[in-house]
Order: sequence, then C-alpha cells, then structure tokens
Amino acid sequence: MPDSSVFLITGASTGIGAATARHAAAAGHRLVLAARSEDKLEALAAELPEAIAVRCDVTEWDDQQAVVEKALDAYGRIDVVFANAGFGAPRGFTKSDVGHWREMVLTNVYGAALTVRATIDHLKKTRGHLLLTGSVAGRRALPGSLYSCTKWAVTAMGEAARQELNGTGVRVTLIEPGMVDTPFFDDAVEGGLEADDIARAVMYAVSQPAHVDVNEILIRPIGQDT
Repeated sequence: MPDSSVFLITGASTGIGAATARHAAAAGHRLVLAARSEDKLEALAAELPEAIAVRCDVTEWDDQQAVVEKALDAYGRIDVVFANAGFGAPRGFTKSDVGHWREMVLTNVYGAALTVRATIDHLKKTRGHLLLTGSVAGRRALPGSLYSCTKWAVTAMGEAARQELNGTGVRVTLIEPGMVDTPFFDDAVEGGLEADDIARAVMYAVSQPAHVDVNEILIRPIGQDT
C-alpha cells in the first residue's frame, strides 16, 4: 500500500480499533475513524498526523454511508477497510438482557455487513483490502454463547466476501483474536493478548505484496485452552 492510502476503521475509539489506528498512522496511512463515542474518537484523531473522526452507529445505514462520503470528501479514495465494531454478552441462553442481545447481533453481524456494503465498490476501484474482526469464538462454539454465534456469522461473511471479490484485486482478511485485554471485557484479562498484538497482525496482512491474500489470522495468547 502506498503512503497516501486511506484506512477506514469502525469501532475505532478504543481497544483493537484504536491500536490499529495508531499502527496504521505510523505506517503512513491516512485514517478515517468511525465509532459511536465521539469524545474518544476526536481525542484519538487529534493525536494522529492525518485522521478524521466520524461518529457512526454501524447498525444505521445512513451513518455508514456518511462515513464513506466523508472519507471521499477528505481523501478521495478508500484503500483499506477494517470492519471492527462489535461487543459481547455473558454466556448462557438465560443470561443477559434480550435488548442487549438484539444490539449485539445487529452490531456484530448486520453492522459488519453494512460496512462491507458501503465500501465494497470503493475497494474495487483501488484494488484495496477488506478486514473483519472475527474471533476464536467464531471457530469453535462456546457454551451458551450468542456472541460466539455472531462471530461464526462473521467467519462466513469473510469467506463470502472473499469469494464475491475474487478476481477484483481486493484482498479479504479475517482477524480472529483469542482473549484480549481490552474494554470489551469488564474485568482485566490476565495472560491475555494486548490490543497492540492484534493491531500488528492487521498490519502484517495489510503490508503484504498485492498478490498475497492473507485470508485468516487466528491469534491466541499462549496457554489459552479454547
């Protein structure tokens, strides 16, 4: 990717999204940062050399389109898209609140799909790169975990997008973290990965030569047994 490339990240205000933004900026990318938390997003954009912050609820199609429009207004192109927005819920089919469940499914699955829909034509123009945040939980089912079900859907989405984009020059990568110590969890994760670990995996995929398509990166901390 050239230094002038434009890197769009959803769920960019904290955790993996924010860490990836910092690594991408250090690599010379221009940033489009999208999330619901405006204050954190603006603070992050202010510390990076070339970044714009756009409030976005990924479950809202108008918001997704607005992010793309602002990216094009600011930079004229989109080269890398990281559909990263998502959150979890307690395990157990009688746990959590059904409203929380609904928002999680909409964010993790529908929101990711809307990001793909909003950016796919622009990625074709630049022969760019689409990345999605999956999970180890999207490779093996966890007991009573609806979150795991949403990440199985993202695993399928990554492969479905790869097949649709085959022949266009667009690369597709599914990033599948294990336990990561981020605001995703209410309590600190001992022995887990750090957000920077995942960001480096993202940048590894993005930095490969144009003919190399890293389809999946499954990354666990040493000792994780699931």
